[in-house]
Amino acid sequence: MRLTSRERVLTAFEHEQPDRVPCWCGASEEFWAKAKRELQLDDEGLRVRFGDDFRRVFAEYAGPDFTLSEGATSRTIFGIERLGLGYGQPKNHPLAEASLKDVHDYPWPDPAWMDVSKIKAEVESYNGRFAILGGDWSPFWHDAIDLLGMENLYMKMYAEPELVDAVMQHMVDYYAAVSRRIFDAAADVIDIFFIGNDFGSQTGPLLGPELFGRFIMPHLKRLIDLGHAYNLKVQLHCCGGFAPLIPMMIESGLDALHAVQPDCYGMELKTLKADFGDKILFNGAIDSHNILIDGTPETVRRETAEVLEIMMPGGGYVAGASHDTILEETPVENVVEMFDTIHRFGVYDKE
Repeated sequence: MRLTSRERVLTAFEHEQPDRVPCWCGASEEFWAKAKRELQLDDEGLRVRFGDDFRRVFAEYAGPDFTLSEGATSRTIFGIERLGLGYGQPKNHPLAEASLKDVHDYPWPDPAWMDVSKIKAEVESYNGRFAILGGDWSPFWHDAIDLLGMENLYMKMYAEPELVDAVMQHMVDYYAAVSRRIFDAAADVIDIFFIGNDFGSQTGPLLGPELFGRFIMPHLKRLIDLGHAYNLKVQLHCCGGFAPLIPMMIESGLDALHAVQPDCYGMELKTLKADFGDKILFNGAIDSHNILIDGTPETVRRETAEVLEIMMPGGGYVAGASHDTILEETPVENVVEMFDTIHRFGVYDKE
């Protein structure tokens, strides 16, 4: 029996086998524009061509206007100006030398700056066909790095742990309040609370289990518990090699991990599936760099089929690229081949 996209995704989240493996497509604005141009499709037409089983909704910023200083290209919700290509790099770290009082006195944003009034109507326009992602992205680990500086943040975890606690508390208070406003307005039509923090590098976790458990996990669990309080599944985007942290994430109740980079240390797919595949859903795992960017349609077809063979048994898997956004340099023909291969080989045997 053919399922709707929403039914297919929610079945996978229950670690049961749907009609076929659900598909995920996250893409950069630059790749998306290129793909629409090459395939001569509009936004929704491109999602349908790729077979994306998800749709995502956002609150809109409606707070005060801020004038950027010279050279800055953007400003985060916590007042960090950034410069450079893409998301860029922070111009400064305003809490690098802060006292505990300075942290509490910092001009933290108001959750009411985010307008949630249009979300429910947008979701309802999809008529229940797709799995809906919602909630605030909540990248509190990245924000802490911006506010304090990365090396300084690590040092303060040892020298001034109460200051790090205060920074994390203020940030996650804000993010939780924004998501609560979103869910109060539209939780009955949202399926998955989608949050993002990169805790891994190419060579392993950015924090060991002890520091992660002490400083990050309590706040991550706050967000997981918030999603569950509204009967939502919770999915974390996390780049890099962070396998030693996965047991704590599972213990906290996290439902899904995205985007699973198999070329990072410790992220061997057979091991992840064997050790954790019945406890948490994996989303992604098809190598964005070595296969989608550098490969040919033939190598994409072969590697995608191999990933499916490893990851799809028993459900608990959503197929897609191993990066949250497919980059502009990725050939469109390779992405088309990835999704066509998923549809061709990702069918579950119902006999």
